[in-house]
Amino acid sequence: MMAYYGLDRPLIEQYFTYMKNLLRGNMGYSLKYTNRTVNSIIASTFPVSAELGLRALAVALPLGLALGVASARKRGKAVDYACVVVAVIGVSIPSFIMGSFLQYIFAIRLKILPVSQWESTAHTILPTAALALSLMATLTRVMRASMLEVVMQDYIKTAKAKGLSEGKIVWSHQIRNAMIPVLTMLGPMVASVLMGTFVIEKIFAIPGLGQHFVNSITGLDYTMTMGLTVFYGTFLVFANFIVDLVYGIVDPRIRITK
Repeated sequence: MMAYYGLDRPLIEQYFTYMKNLLRGNMGYSLKYTNRTVNSIIASTFPVSAELGLRALAVALPLGLALGVASARKRGKAVDYACVVVAVIGVSIPSFIMGSFLQYIFAIRLKILPVSQWESTAHTILPTAALALSLMATLTRVMRASMLEVVMQDYIKTAKAKGLSEGKIVWSHQIRNAMIPVLTMLGPMVASVLMGTFVIEKIFAIPGLGQHFVNSITGLDYTMTMGLTVFYGTFLVFANFIVDLVYGIVDPRIRITK
């Protein structure tokens, strides 16, 4: 087996062989799955993880930003306390606890949703909710802290002194400036979520990419581990590049200079 996979050759030869194949887009064969390439495994499982991640982001992003803005604008009031409690619960409770709790309530007790699998829209609701809650809580905390910092700035007082409407001040001066720290965090968050979450995929028996990442490490599947690492690194760089481009849209002070 070592000779078949070329692992008996000198390390420097293995390295150049791997890099040559990688430049061609060939990540090699898996050492665990017979006659299956790393490329084929990524092609078959990444769309599932990406769909789950996009669904969770579609729920968590607007709710997290809205709760963060509402909490900052109503600081010290009942709305603020409620948003903070939701954020603390989402951050404190692990994903496997939240996923199991949702399964018990909505699938076992109420019997209105499937327990697991990834077959229809109904099957996606519980894993999406379990993943979205932690993301929403993180976004709420960051947006709240950023908004509280922005509302104390002098340019906000100037905008009020000019007689601008409350809505204009909130949208054009507060939210747009408060979004900068959130955007910085979104790059790594989007990359990690779309690449698959091992815990959620394991609990709900989702055939995504996350389980292959963990299993390749524990099973000493070297080619799979390296291939997924390269794929994740490339995806992370691309996500951060998109975030850098969005900076110029959100903040007019940021411009690309020649």
